[in-house]
Amino acid sequence: MKALAIIRTAERVAAVSIFLTMVALYSANVLARQVGGTFASEFAWVEEAVRLMSLFLVFLTVGLALEKGRHAGVHTWRDRIARATGLPLRKIIDAVGFVFCIYLVWLGYQMTAFVYGMGQKSPTLNIPVFWIYLAPTIGFALMALRFALSFFGRIDRFAGQASEE
Repeated sequence: MKALAIIRTAERVAAVSIFLTMVALYSANVLARQVGGTFASEFAWVEEAVRLMSLFLVFLTVGLALEKGRHAGVHTWRDRIARATGLPLRKIIDAVGFVFCIYLVWLGYQMTAFVYGMGQKSPTLNIPVFWIYLAPTIGFALMALRFALSFFGRIDRFAGQASEE
């Protein structure tokens, strides 16, 4: 599981770095607007940059949240159904989640490739717009990985939840 530890560390470092950069950019933007006068117009790109970073921040952390059991769910309902029916409901949820995430990765890849082919650039940052579509593609791939690891028992994403199956 050394590879998973490396992925976890990379996700955490990226998330913290992105968040701190967002804070620094917004702080500089506010300061420039308060004391900068016409100099503040040089910071017009900050809004778009922070929006893009926010998108990556969310999608880079969905896998970590899933692994820790932090996604919204109705645990008591799920566990009651599993006890009543005898179905391995957690395994079914992991399998369906994996398939759904892989489908979204495929769609995200197609959208990213399409937008990349269009060559569109963002107005203030002047970077290719395909980066916007790359964030969910990466995020859903990280979620699919966690669903698969949970399905095969390599991680226990249900450990922090009160009720048992």
